[in-house]
Amino acid sequence: LTVNCLDQHVEKSPNRVALIWERDEPGTAVHVTYRELLDLTCRLANTLKKYGIQKGDKVAIYMSVSPLSVAAMLACARIGAVHTVVFAGFSAESLAGRIVDSGCKAVITYNQGVRGGRIIELKTTVDEAVKNCPSIKHVFVAQRTDNKVQMGDRDIPLEEEMAKAASVCTPESMDSEDMLFMLYTSGSTGKPKGIVHTQAGYLLYAAVTHKYVFDYQQGDVFGCVADIGWITGHSYVVYGPLCNGATSVLFESTPVYPNPGRYWEVVQRLKINQFYGAPTAIRLLLNYGEEWVKKYDRSSLKTLGSVGEPINHEAWQWFYHVVGEGRCTLVDTWWQTETGGICIAPRPSEEKAEIVPAMAMRPFFGIVPVLMDENGKVIEGNDVSGALCIAQPWPGMARTIYGDDQRFVDAYFKAYPGYYFTGDGAYRTKKGYYQITGRMDDVINISGHRLGTAEIEDAMADHPEVPETAVIGYPHKIKGEGAFAFVVLKEQTNDTDRVKEELKTIVASKIAKYAVPDHILVVKRLPKTRSGKIMRRLLRKVVTEQSSNMGDVTTLDDPSVVKEILDAYLKYKEKSSS
Repeated sequence: LTVNCLDQHVEKSPNRVALIWERDEPGTAVHVTYRELLDLTCRLANTLKKYGIQKGDKVAIYMSVSPLSVAAMLACARIGAVHTVVFAGFSAESLAGRIVDSGCKAVITYNQGVRGGRIIELKTTVDEAVKNCPSIKHVFVAQRTDNKVQMGDRDIPLEEEMAKAASVCTPESMDSEDMLFMLYTSGSTGKPKGIVHTQAGYLLYAAVTHKYVFDYQQGDVFGCVADIGWITGHSYVVYGPLCNGATSVLFESTPVYPNPGRYWEVVQRLKINQFYGAPTAIRLLLNYGEEWVKKYDRSSLKTLGSVGEPINHEAWQWFYHVVGEGRCTLVDTWWQTETGGICIAPRPSEEKAEIVPAMAMRPFFGIVPVLMDENGKVIEGNDVSGALCIAQPWPGMARTIYGDDQRFVDAYFKAYPGYYFTGDGAYRTKKGYYQITGRMDDVINISGHRLGTAEIEDAMADHPEVPETAVIGYPHKIKGEGAFAFVVLKEQTNDTDRVKEELKTIVASKIAKYAVPDHILVVKRLPKTRSGKIMRRLLRKVVTEQSSNMGDVTTLDDPSVVKEILDAYLKYKEKSSS
């Protein structure tokens, strides 16, 4: 696999730029050629081998976006080790949970990270995490800043070791179905699942979708601003572009640092041809007005892409007309961690075929979408809605959930036997195009980050004064969705504000800051069915202010609870607006 991503290009054009690292500090881009990336990768691979990492071993990568973090992924692949990248914004507890579940032998990290002008204590977080991880033998520590961090017995200074290592490392020969990486994603239950991707099919699918969806041409500069901690970073920052011999931008900063013109200043300076980002960032920037965009020359742009959640009309129009000046193709791409690569997008298509705003539209080669009704029957015809399923396998699909084949079967193949169930609902238009309408389960999408509401509930349930919680998603102007928590407190609790603050701290430390609910409403009890299941649908109606239309409440244990919660919500809303 790394031969496809590195060696083949080094043979033909060693000085072609593989990576342009747009560091957090504005205007300090670092260019890395294919030859240099191969050298970095081999030295890192030899260092891992020296410390006992072998084919099949698991390695956690807890690093910000950089050439070294990309080399860490490729070094694992080169020696047949399995990487699991953990987004560097996750808490120590989230990191430890993933390390334990996957049985990692080592962690690769930085002393610190830098983002939006702030220092992020990566090594400190790793130290806290590995206290509870007996499987970890070594922690490899690279330097992103000049600051000294505590180094213990199992800590190894990575660059020092790489300097001593040989720059040639023979790639391990792998079977097409050997594991390449695991990536944890949220499900509708509390425990994140380790999605498994393998070698040949995954790489093929990432490369082919990268080439055809974005119309990538040799010599283009491909700018995907996703973090490597997400599947988008794996497929469209690292594996797809490198397999195609592309020049891929690594974006370490934020859209608003040092100001809201950052993306477009980078587009101008690096002459980016394809720009792939998230609707949540576009919605954020849209609020700062057009002048931040128009300040910079965006004439290099040919294709714009959107990923992570369905893009709303206002954001689509702004992205298309303001950023792309109405002359760039805008591809709204639908896919998942589980699909490995883009499954539905407006391109490829016939030349100049229409693109309908805010719609993913066309299935990629080999993807056969179907819509299913409640009874598990395929819905024929157009102008219809249903559960989005895929009818036949494709190369990039996930192979299992690590250590839990049964959960894999239950989550994706049980609801509609013979089909892969995406968890999303979709509408097929009169012309037969697909529009994704959102999740059908208790999973929400906060700023493009997928999060099971059960995960937030489980975290809050650890508070000694909180016997019960229910979390739902509600529409949020910037983030797409926000989390709204309903909590029941023990009777003797009187300081609700203190408990609310403690709950926010717990969620941040157990999951990550982005998971903290925007609203926490204390209620006397939650709406439950006679069998004890919380009816989150009713809570959603309260928060989205559709309480006049509550639907069937006959299954509730005590229907009067609805008015009780509605009154509490209205009182809360009055208080917060005043």
